[in-house]
Amino acid sequence: MDCPLCKEPMIVLELNEVEIDHCLACGGIWLDAGELELLLEGAEEKDKLLSSFEVDKSSKEKRRKCPICLRRMEKVLCGTQRRVRIDKCRNNDGLWFDKGELHDILKEGHFDEDNKVLTLLDDMFGKKS
Repeated sequence: MDCPLCKEPMIVLELNEVEIDHCLACGGIWLDAGELELLLEGAEEKDKLLSSFEVDKSSKEKRRKCPICLRRMEKVLCGTQRRVRIDKCRNNDGLWFDKGELHDILKEGHFDEDNKVLTLLDDMFGKKS
């Protein structure tokens, strides 16, 4: 699968038993549909985060193509305190996180009580992946 940002091939990594696609060139992360839910499994704030997704119709950012269906994704704000703008496939194929966005969402929401997922992200990609 090619990166929706820089078009370079992505590598597949396993993070907490979830396969994620990672771009070595730009540091972005692609999660297929349902994989964010799996990463947040057991977190008290999971439903709150997932229901916070709101299409950002005023975004001026360039809309990227989904690496699966190749349709333009929509810009979505997520998070309850500090809103993070991510890219979401309109066909629900998955979510694109620019470098640092997934880390910011997980850290802000305290979704990972023991910081296992955040520690894995930091170990795999360095700080703020």
